[in-house]
Amino acid sequence: MILNSHKNQVSIYYVEIFSMAIEVLWRNKLRTGLTMLGMVIGISSVIGITSIGQGVQKATEKEIQSLGTNVLQIFPGDAVRGNVSQGLGSTSTLTWEDAKEIALQAPSAEVVSAYLQNQGQVVYEDKNTSTTIYGTDLNYPEVRNTYPQTGRFFNQGELNARKQVVVLAPTAKRNLFGDNNNVVGQIIRIQGEAYEVIGIMEPKGSQGPIDRDDGVYIPLTTMSARIVGNNALAGISVNTILVKSRNQEQLMAAQFQITNLLRIRHNIYPPQADDFRITNQADIIKTFTNIVSLLTVMVVAIAGISLVVGGIGIANIMLVSVVERTREIGIRKAVGANNSAILNQFLAEAIIISSLGGVIGMGGGILIAFSAATVFNFPFVISVSSIVIGSGLSFGVGLLAGVIPARNAAKLDPIMALRSD
Repeated sequence: MILNSHKNQVSIYYVEIFSMAIEVLWRNKLRTGLTMLGMVIGISSVIGITSIGQGVQKATEKEIQSLGTNVLQIFPGDAVRGNVSQGLGSTSTLTWEDAKEIALQAPSAEVVSAYLQNQGQVVYEDKNTSTTIYGTDLNYPEVRNTYPQTGRFFNQGELNARKQVVVLAPTAKRNLFGDNNNVVGQIIRIQGEAYEVIGIMEPKGSQGPIDRDDGVYIPLTTMSARIVGNNALAGISVNTILVKSRNQEQLMAAQFQITNLLRIRHNIYPPQADDFRITNQADIIKTFTNIVSLLTVMVVAIAGISLVVGGIGIANIMLVSVVERTREIGIRKAVGANNSAILNQFLAEAIIISSLGGVIGMGGGILIAFSAATVFNFPFVISVSSIVIGSGLSFGVGLLAGVIPARNAAKLDPIMALRSD
């Protein structure tokens, strides 16, 4: 019974402490609002930036995974002029025949596709658009996991005969034909030559700044003969070879087999450098995740400076408040308030300011993240850890910022305090 009575007294004591703190803060609404502003900015930045980073990361991972995580991309090597690298793909070192040999001799390769690409002008009547022209083989749709939504892809006969047929991606179709969906059988001009539209590819969306729906697809043989015209001595030169392994577990085996096969075909022996480069989607996802994580940590660390500034602001205002309320503190001590009561009073005010700023900051951060996700069309993700960290930081900063002013207030001599003006 005595224990319960003591607990009730303690509860009433703290309720009174916080009630008085709220009353004091409410009397100085403008100063309270300005004091918690740094906390609001810091917490909203931490939560908003963390959420946006995770949303962008998930969206990009989804886009990359939609292309298949068991896909290898093989690019030509870089040309070197005057000891200066000209960049990846600046020389023609891969051929369609390389792709065919990979399909025949690499056991872990399930499907292999090769393609050429080039920017070009595509025209229909009085409309034209600059887009990417892809010259592909028949396996491209399966490797890229993208198929015609309307019409069909070209066939082996059209590939062998270098037919001038074209499949449009959705953005290119829209730029040329608008909302007209009856485009199969229409004639468009690519680089000044006539091509028959035989299909429209399904939409795949964007990958970062890259619109994967903007392009046209023609037979690789047609592309090499009529548009690019850069046949290698050993066969048709290509920009990229795509290899789909049987599953993700066989990806490394496929990469090992392809590396050795291409070295043999290209007469590359140690210590010569490879004239090609192999990447896989899993590595791309991992690299991108690491970059986004580092950028998020860096920006959150910068946002954390706002929390420090906010804490300093709270400490400064509380110190000023102690000076302004010296006489009040003296009166309270004269009527029986002890040092602990004064200490708790000022600590409560600092904690209320920082905690309320933290709550408003969390709401602002969630609003920022939701608005960004809606405008830029990526998943809205709120990390529980960021909420917990934000709550802990706001409470902790308030506690630390209020300790020194509260101790100063508690140590005031009541006689000296009453004499102050």
